[in-house]
Amino acid sequence: MQTKLYINGEWVAPVEGGTLPVIDPATEEVFHHIPAATAPDAEIAVAAAREAFDNGPWPRLAGAERAKYLRAIAQGIRDRLPELAHIETRDNGKPLPESEWDLSDAAGCFDFYADLAEELDGEVEEVKLADDRFASKAVREPLGVAVAIVPWNYPLLMASWKVAPALAAGCTMILKPAETTSLTALELGAIAEAAGLPKGVLNILSGKGSVVGQALVEHPQVDKVAFTGSGPVGSRIMATGAKDVKRISLELGGKSPFVVFADSDIEKAVEWIMFGIFWNQGQVCSATSRVLVEAPLYPRLLERLVEEAGKIRIGNGLDEGTLLGPLVNKSQYEDVLRHIDRAVEQGATVACGGRYDGFDKGFWVAPTILTDTALDSDAWVEEIFGPVVCIRPFDTEDEAIRLANDSRFGLAAAVMSADEARCERVARAFRAGIVWINCSQPTFTEAPWGGYKQSGIGRELGRWGLDNYLETKQITSFTSEEPWGWYLK
Repeated sequence: MQTKLYINGEWVAPVEGGTLPVIDPATEEVFHHIPAATAPDAEIAVAAAREAFDNGPWPRLAGAERAKYLRAIAQGIRDRLPELAHIETRDNGKPLPESEWDLSDAAGCFDFYADLAEELDGEVEEVKLADDRFASKAVREPLGVAVAIVPWNYPLLMASWKVAPALAAGCTMILKPAETTSLTALELGAIAEAAGLPKGVLNILSGKGSVVGQALVEHPQVDKVAFTGSGPVGSRIMATGAKDVKRISLELGGKSPFVVFADSDIEKAVEWIMFGIFWNQGQVCSATSRVLVEAPLYPRLLERLVEEAGKIRIGNGLDEGTLLGPLVNKSQYEDVLRHIDRAVEQGATVACGGRYDGFDKGFWVAPTILTDTALDSDAWVEEIFGPVVCIRPFDTEDEAIRLANDSRFGLAAAVMSADEARCERVARAFRAGIVWINCSQPTFTEAPWGGYKQSGIGRELGRWGLDNYLETKQITSFTSEEPWGWYLK
């Protein structure tokens, strides 16, 4: 595991020499220390990325040439997948099969954007003008130096969502991983180095967001900031970036609804509800944490949901058969428990779950189902970011849509029904950037990802993710053999 920062193609110690402990959330053991970058390191990294963009080969390579590097990085992830998955699980706490799944998706993300990089070659859009004495075309060019700030819930996968399209577009960048889960992001530097990526194209700075992250966002030589995380931090990044009119993309929080109609298959509904909120310990921005069930189905579905939630195996992510690991750290653990306690104070009933005392050490919360949550209660309104779901009945389709959309967030939503026409109608009515029909949470590199309202700005993944790192330039030529003659008339 790395102990230095990756800047300008070299492994270097932080200027101020600081480190941060790495804590296994299942055992509370400090098993490593990562370098803690500060403002001077940010300055050096931005200078390296700026030089690599302004004078280096990377933005000037053909897309097909950049694609070779991206595919080499993808293969580098695959070659080390068991080792990286083990590191991810110790760092984050998620079950090992989930880490393996995430890392496989990360490799696939680099392959996908390698394909799109190739498609950039020769991409010119001829623009038809009303005046035929001119010819105009639109070309797309790399935006510049990008900063990517990624969260702790999917450490390497979220990094790949930003690094892969940025590199495909021809940008250079600085990656700032979450201070609590930086290990696999630092290993990405070693993989990029082994792939022969030119110096300065990818720089990786671990450290506190309030220190090195802030320095990166404020830096005038940074052209673009891509952030995934909480709404309050995203708002501050947007305000800071406005000073230099930086390009900003934000993927923020959610409080996503899942509407289940009475004609749904109850067993399928239970499975998708649980996957929608208990996968990754509920530490998912798109988690469908507000479940609305049509009244005739509600009592039976709640009974089955409580029964099956109680069967979920809780344990160390490295243990075979574990389905729910610990929360990522003590702070998150305490915050989730405060939310549950507050829900009870505000009148909610804990149908199952809450604090889990099965281990002497670690940050454990059992799969938790809350009923009787008031529509203005914190549990119904605020993002909890843990294995906690609120469930309540509804009577009509219009009521379900109204309740689903009654949120300042709009990242995702789901609907389940045997009536395909109703599913399509409700899906269209949701004010959310991602909608699932008869499922919850499947995510594909090819499809756009992002939210409405306070869930963010812009889209990641698919061709939309590449667009985040490209500028469009108009080039217009005067083609007539006759003089323009403006001052000769």
